[in-house]
Amino acid sequence: QVRLQESDPGLVKPSQTLSLTCTVSGGSITTNYNYWSWIRQPPGKGLEWIGYISSSGSTYYSPSLKSRTSISRDTSKNQFRLQLSSVTPEDTAMYYCARVRARTYGLGYRDSDDYWGQGTQVTVSS
Repeated sequence: QVRLQESDPGLVKPSQTLSLTCTVSGGSITTNYNYWSWIRQPPGKGLEWIGYISSSGSTYYSPSLKSRTSISRDTSKNQFRLQLSSVTPEDTAMYYCARVRARTYGLGYRDSDDYWGQGTQVTVSS
């Protein structure tokens, strides 16, 4: 059973960089055909896919967030990381990390074949 756990960023102030780490257990982030993804859900809104780092280390970012987003990994710790720069209150959301596949990336719901973390609340406020 693959398990994912997001770190707790605490309160983030406007213009700062949000950093989140996802720790994976029960499976390797280098196993083929997986997309290690970051997703967020603002209050009262649907899922927004931020981007992913693949099992081979390639990355993809949502065009709307690309200029502010970086996703990296530490294979020795079986972790992957999100950095979102220049945050504003509009970045307030529940943030999730997930292991998804190519066919399920970007869906508007959680597919039963995927694994998601429990989520961490990010509030951007001064």
